[in-house]
Amino acid sequence: MTVTGTRPRAPHLGPERRRPLLLDAARSVAIREGIGAVTVGAVAKESGIARSVLYRCFSDRVEMVEELLDREMKIVVDAVLVALRSSGGFDGPEEAFRSGFRALLTTVDAHPDSFRFLVTSEPDVALSKRFSQARAQVSDAATTWMQPAIVRWWNTDQLDHKLPLLIEFFMVGCETAIRKHLDGSTGWSGQQIADFTAAAYCRVFAGA
Repeated sequence: MTVTGTRPRAPHLGPERRRPLLLDAARSVAIREGIGAVTVGAVAKESGIARSVLYRCFSDRVEMVEELLDREMKIVVDAVLVALRSSGGFDGPEEAFRSGFRALLTTVDAHPDSFRFLVTSEPDVALSKRFSQARAQVSDAATTWMQPAIVRWWNTDQLDHKLPLLIEFFMVGCETAIRKHLDGSTGWSGQQIADFTAAAYCRVFAGA
C-alpha cells in the first residue's frame, strides 16, 4: 500500500481480483449490521477504497447484494450437501447421524462467516427469500437420502405422512446445531454438539 499525503491508497487490483474482497467486506457489514446496511458507501468504507473503485466492480448496490447472496448460498448449500452425503454407507443409524452432524459442523468451521451471514445476521426480506430457497433444496436432498434409510432401519409405518415432519425436525436440528456451534453458548466442541444432536435425532426417528 502506498501513501499520498496522510491518506493510504488501496493497492491497484483489477475488478476480478477485487470483487471477492468487496463481497467479503459486504458480508462483514451484513453480519454486523444486517443486509440492509450493505450499501455502496458502507462497503467502500469497510474496504478502505473510494466509491468510484467499487463502481468499477459492481454497477450498483443491487448487483453487489445479489452476487453476495448467490455466493454465500452456494458455499453453504454445497457444504451441507457434502455433509449429508457423508452419512451414507453406515450399517447403523446412530453412526450415520453422527458422521453427518460432525461433517456439517466441520464445514461450519471451514466457512464460519458464510454460515454466520445466513443464520445469525439481522433478518431481511431478500435474505429470507434466498434462505428459504436454499433450505428447500437441502430439504429435498435430505428426503432423497434419508427416506430409504428410514425404511431400512425402522420400517416406519405411515411414512408418507410422517416423513415431511421428520425431515423438518431434522432441518431444525441442523440449524440449531449450527447456531449453537457458532455462538459457543453450550461450552461444547463441535464434535460434542454433533454427537449429542445425532443421538437425540436418532431416537426421534426411531420413536416415530
